[in-house]
Amino acid sequence: MTATTPAGTLVAVCSYDDLAPDLGVAALVDGEQIAVFLLADGSLWAVQNLCPFSGAHVISRGITGTRGDTPTIASPVYKQVFSLVSGECMATMDKGPLPGRSPNLATYPVTLDNGQVNICVPDRT
Repeated sequence: MTATTPAGTLVAVCSYDDLAPDLGVAALVDGEQIAVFLLADGSLWAVQNLCPFSGAHVISRGITGTRGDTPTIASPVYKQVFSLVSGECMATMDKGPLPGRSPNLATYPVTLDNGQVNICVPDRT
């Protein structure tokens, strides 16, 4: 299923039942890997799967946690911590991102409709 919204295009990526709490999955959407997370509190989050520090598509295999009230994901490679809310890199572990890359992750709005998890991706026009 896809649907166009003012913010972009909603793309169905998986069933809610396919997700396990505090574990990520990777979805290929329009040629881009997106990491999707279901947290223990039932909230859904989506960020780019490409780690800007290692250049590997591994964020979906990271460790979920929190910093204060902010849900986070830690990269499994160099352990940088990112906000799942904003994508901001909250801890660089004294390492810079790869040249030409932002240290932050892109984030994507997630909706749940009749048990289907949808990600809103920006239109490329």
